[in-house]
Amino acid sequence: MDYETFISTVSQRSGLPREQAEAFTHATLATLAERITRGEADDLASELPKGLKESLVSPTPEAEGFGLDEFVNRVSTRARTSPEVAREGAAAVLSTVREAVSGGEFRHVMSQLPNEFEELVHTPA
Repeated sequence: MDYETFISTVSQRSGLPREQAEAFTHATLATLAERITRGEADDLASELPKGLKESLVSPTPEAEGFGLDEFVNRVSTRARTSPEVAREGAAAVLSTVREAVSGGEFRHVMSQLPNEFEELVHTPA
């Protein structure tokens, strides 16, 4: 999946305009990079389109230990929107990530997240 297809898919799933979908994509991936280990963020980045890799630069080697509510709050702050809209946008991004990378890579990412993150991935956006 190329960059434009990724952003268009997020836009369609979230119902957001392209520019907003792009902002949500980068906000969600940057927040995900904080929540998973640097090695896993690098592995994920290697399977995503070129324009998304810079958002997955992990600030620390270790994963920060925060849950789904904090994840959504951080995405909300980065995307400058409400937590409700952020939750829908993040769900659209993570569902698109699931399709854009190998099943094994996606399982590795999800294994580093609390089970409550499953609701984002399985929520129809």
